Amino acid sequence: MKRVGFSLRLCGKNDAASNRRGVTLIEMMIVVAIIGLIAGVSFPAVSSGLDSVRLASASGAVASFLNAAAVRTERRQQPMELVISRKENRIVLYSTDPGFERELTMPGGIRIENVLPAIDSEDDQADRRLVLMPGGTLPAIGVQLVNGHGSRRLIHLDPMTGFPHVESVVQK
Repeated sequence: MKRVGFSLRLCGKNDAASNRRGVTLIEMMIVVAIIGLIAGVSFPAVSSGLDSVRLASASGAVASFLNAAAVRTERRQQPMELVISRKENRIVLYSTDPGFERELTMPGGIRIENVLPAIDSEDDQADRRLVLMPGGTLPAIGVQLVNGHGSRRLIHLDPMTGFPHVESVVQK
């Protein structure tokens, strides 16, 4: 006959503690608090960075839109009407071609703050209408954009070259 043996081992207090693995509730709360603190500190910087990217993107879009208007006027030899609406936060281009209309609406958080040069007799929120004539000199206009953090960019159309220029505006 074979002898089957087994031993009965009683777990003591030290053995039970050494077999447990994992984290305690306190440790987990400390980790979550540290993550929350890091997120809270970095949120304003990330938010500001995203607003700066939106402003740069909108500035490039406005410059491209103004350039396309000038090029279309010269290449197609058609007068174009450029309407800059501060109230609706958009720029629209009309042509004498039936059905031709191009529109650029500013993205969220970006608004058209000013159209330069300012006209004294004009209502502050009135649409600015400009006519681009083929063979004529382009108007020296500027469109100033602003984001939610107060950063500003000025896109102005150079009447000599016909190219738009983008520059940052520093408020004094």
